[in-house]
Amino acid sequence: MSDGFDRAPEQTRPLRAPPSSQDKIPQQNSESAMAKPQVVVAPVLMSKLSVNAPEFYPSGYSSSYTESYEDGCEDYPTLSEYVQDFLNHLTEQPGSFETEIEQFAETLNGCVTTDDALQELVELIYQQATSIPNFSYMGARLCNYLSHHLTISPQSGNFRQLLLQRCRTEYEVKDQAAKGDEVTRKRFHAFVLFLGELYLNLEIKGTNGQVTRADILQVGLRELLNALFSNPMDDNLICAVKLLKLTGSVLEDAWKEKGKMDMEEIIQRIENVVLDANCSRDVKQMLLKLVELRSSNWGRVHATSTYREATPENDPNYFMNEPTFYTSDGVPFTAADPDYQEKYQELLEREDFFPDYEENGTDLSGAGDAYLDDIDDEMDPEIEEAYEKFCLESEPN
Repeated sequence: MSDGFDRAPEQTRPLRAPPSSQDKIPQQNSESAMAKPQVVVAPVLMSKLSVNAPEFYPSGYSSSYTESYEDGCEDYPTLSEYVQDFLNHLTEQPGSFETEIEQFAETLNGCVTTDDALQELVELIYQQATSIPNFSYMGARLCNYLSHHLTISPQSGNFRQLLLQRCRTEYEVKDQAAKGDEVTRKRFHAFVLFLGELYLNLEIKGTNGQVTRADILQVGLRELLNALFSNPMDDNLICAVKLLKLTGSVLEDAWKEKGKMDMEEIIQRIENVVLDANCSRDVKQMLLKLVELRSSNWGRVHATSTYREATPENDPNYFMNEPTFYTSDGVPFTAADPDYQEKYQELLEREDFFPDYEENGTDLSGAGDAYLDDIDDEMDPEIEEAYEKFCLESEPN
């Protein structure tokens, strides 16, 4: 199986402003000024701005990478510093990925010439993608590009193989990590979401030239979900919800192609967690919303040929905007619940939604308050005149 990926190279050189030069201010025409002495011309303030000015960088921004960009890693003491500088640059300016990734890969092909250097490159990218939350997607895109464009392939494995090996070391301790302390779980959740991004972005070219996803990652994500649901703490469940929102539609499509019912099993497990787990009410509501999202085919809308009135039978989104209520036992229910009418009537009998009592010192009913009854929506004429005068005086000249 070939690891190559045929794609037209993208333009990589960013536009650079030329070095600053001394601005020339044109002199006023004295003859023209004397031709019309009756016209008083206010002095014109000439701008000192110039199109030839050097590039502007916000305060605190490091431009060291941009300045040495064209020189590659030669201006850096080590390969590690060059790679880390590029990763930080990409984190701050993700839009530069398309224009600079080809140059970065070409530089790495000249610098990464040993097994140790390739291992170090994989580790740096992995750490950046799992320690900075908003870099997991960009890190996955970077990994996909390098897996197709790095030429080095030592005996220990090419870039993609070493990357998957690095992920496997975290995967093998999933059960311990899911039940570990808060710091351990947070690091584990970052790994889970990065693996989800890798599954969506890492392209593998098959023997017939077709592009597929890594099946090994699909299997891994299924087992990671098992580990999260087996330890139903709030942060584990939140991570599972994020992962399914990210990859749920793609995973279910892939499982259905293979005739598997894995997503049905996951949804059943979520429903069991909602009923039995000792998690917070907010997390239970997140899980229920996820179930609703999946019932609407993950939010994917299919156009219908003819208009039909929406009903619970023909529209999976029918109950999407319905509020969630809770029984006296704390069990959530919506209009989609078969026993909705019975539970809702019980809720009405148990709680008065509009009690006439004081809350935080305020009578919510407003009845019998002479001051409130006398409030007029219209402004007093004298006050209105003063307000208009104030607005006129406040307007800039």
